Amino acid sequence: MNLGRIFVLATNVFREVVRDRILYIIGFYTVILAVAIRLLPEFAASTEDKMFLDFGLAVMNILGLIVAIFVGTGLVNKEIEKRTVLVLITKPVSHSEFITGKYFGLLTVLAALIAAMTAIYLAFLQFGNVPHSTASILIAVIFLFLQLALITAVAIALGVFTSSLLATALTFAVYLIGNITQDLVKLGRLGNNKSIESLTQGLYLILPDLSRLDLKNDAVYGVAALPDSMALITNAGYALLYSVILLAIAIFLFSQREF
Repeated sequence: MNLGRIFVLATNVFREVVRDRILYIIGFYTVILAVAIRLLPEFAASTEDKMFLDFGLAVMNILGLIVAIFVGTGLVNKEIEKRTVLVLITKPVSHSEFITGKYFGLLTVLAALIAAMTAIYLAFLQFGNVPHSTASILIAVIFLFLQLALITAVAIALGVFTSSLLATALTFAVYLIGNITQDLVKLGRLGNNKSIESLTQGLYLILPDLSRLDLKNDAVYGVAALPDSMALITNAGYALLYSVILLAIAIFLFSQREF
């Protein structure tokens, strides 16, 4: 793969997404936090600080997820529907460069989005005198980005061989199930049905275990509440490896398509 061509493709994706006013989400996030920090003390009984910590990270997760899924599933399909993919693949751009460029372009958008929302979130915590651990929040945000990177790879892989609408629904399903795969395995072991146990084990092996990358609830209690360093490194490696495998699958499926 040629890094120069991948960079050009990624830059074009970044420009297209920004042109679609996707970064207006940053302003929306700011408004939500402003409303929350004003209204939470009216409803919470001396727990508004923890609620705001949880709320800020949760909204950041949701907004990032929406961008990763809705934009990711349409990245390849949009090129196919507009027939611009025919122009690209006739040029010296390989299938792997095309998929990789699209992927890293969206990751750049997500990185900018998450970085901006994190800065706004920390500013509100400082402004509202909310006790917090900046280190634990930054670690949680890094793992949120890794989770979104994995979901983006899922979205692109599904968007390669199916419609944007179906790919969106399937990616949401993968996200929801991926957050409860460990619970599904435990549930399967509780019963005496070997078929159900095998099914839950299969889902756990095939689908990504996204709960390993979700540190929101732990981060609000400080660094001491987070997993140890080795567990963090292992989980980060798991996310990166899974993303690479999904990208490889997406490249293979894309190379088999006829336009």
